[in-house]
Amino acid sequence: MNLDKVLSISGKPGLYELISRSKGGFIVKSMESGKKTAVSMRHNINVLGEIAIYTYDDEIPLYKVFNNIAEKESKGKTIDPKSSSNELKSYFQDVLPEYDEERVYVSNIKKVLQWYNSLIDLGISEFEAEKAQEREEER
Repeated sequence: MNLDKVLSISGKPGLYELISRSKGGFIVKSMESGKKTAVSMRHNINVLGEIAIYTYDDEIPLYKVFNNIAEKESKGKTIDPKSSSNELKSYFQDVLPEYDEERVYVSNIKKVLQWYNSLIDLGISEFEAEKAQEREEER
């Protein structure tokens, strides 16, 4: 799935698909219920395709991290995002050994694992991001 149209919206549970832009924000569809709703610009909106994880050398796009998790878990669900901090760090170390432990917090790891598990629950196990791929090609 192309992560450039998948959104996380502060104050709203779950993930959303971008349908279109409106005058004051966006029209989105809940990926779980399928209900469409308008979201104003005052909400903090994160596009999953634009998120990257810090490593000691560079930043790794989220879709690559998701693909690493999918490979590790045979396209199944990860450990529980509510696991202990040590378990989460150890798991993330297995998935992305070069992640920057000082700049990637446990709360970031939890969010990544929650998003991944949500997408797996929706039957999505192939991840890509067109914009991220274009940015990499420009380097």
